[in-house]
Amino acid sequence: MVTGSQVHLVRHAESVHNVTKDFSKLDPSLTSLGFEQAAELGKSFPYAGRVGVVITSPLRRAIQTALTAFSGILDKQYFDSSSGQGVENGASLIIEPLLQERSALACDTGSDRAELEKAFPRLTFDGLGDAWPSKDGIFAADDEAVQERARKVRRGLVEQGEKSNSGEKTDFVVVTHGVFMKFLAEEPEIDLPKAGWKSYTIQKVSPEEVNLVSVATE
Repeated sequence: MVTGSQVHLVRHAESVHNVTKDFSKLDPSLTSLGFEQAAELGKSFPYAGRVGVVITSPLRRAIQTALTAFSGILDKQYFDSSSGQGVENGASLIIEPLLQERSALACDTGSDRAELEKAFPRLTFDGLGDAWPSKDGIFAADDEAVQERARKVRRGLVEQGEKSNSGEKTDFVVVTHGVFMKFLAEEPEIDLPKAGWKSYTIQKVSPEEVNLVSVATE
C-alpha cells in the first residue's frame, strides 16, 4: 500500500566541521554559508504548501537548517514573537533522535538536553529520552543498529501520517544527515549536496516493513 503522503528528505546545510575537517568538536553549528544555503532552500522548495510536519535530527546543524529553511511554513510557536518568522496554524516541528548521524565522533554526537533547550528555548525536547546523547544501543554506529533505527523512522512516518492525514498538508520534511540518509532511503549511493533534498512516497508493505520509493523528477 502506498500512502497519500510524500516524504522530502533534506540534508542539513554546511556545518563548521564540513569546512574545518575537525571532527573532534561536539555538535557543531552551521557556517554562515550554511545559513545562506538553508535560507535559499526555503525560497526554492516547491512543496511548502503541502507540508504539515517537519521532523529533524536533534543535532544543532539539522535544527538550524529546519528552522531557517522552513520558517515560512512552521508554526509561530517555534520562533521569537518579535522575529516575524513562522505562520499561524503552521506545520509542526518534531525533534527525533533516531535521525541523528551514524558515527560516534564528537561532531556527530548531540549536545546535552539542557544545552539544546538553552539554544532553542521554544522547541520541545521531551522526545530525546533518558539515553540522549548516548551512542550506545540503537544509537550505536554499527550497521545493525543504524539499519534498525532507519526501519523505526520509516514505520514512524506511517504512524505519523495516520495521525495527521487530513486536509491538504499531508507531506513530511525530514531533516537528517548524509550517511544516515543512505540507510533511511535504502540508497547506498545517495549523496545529496548540503541543503539538498529528494522526494519519496511511503510504501507500507506490512506493519513491520515500510519502504521509501523515490519520486521521479521531470
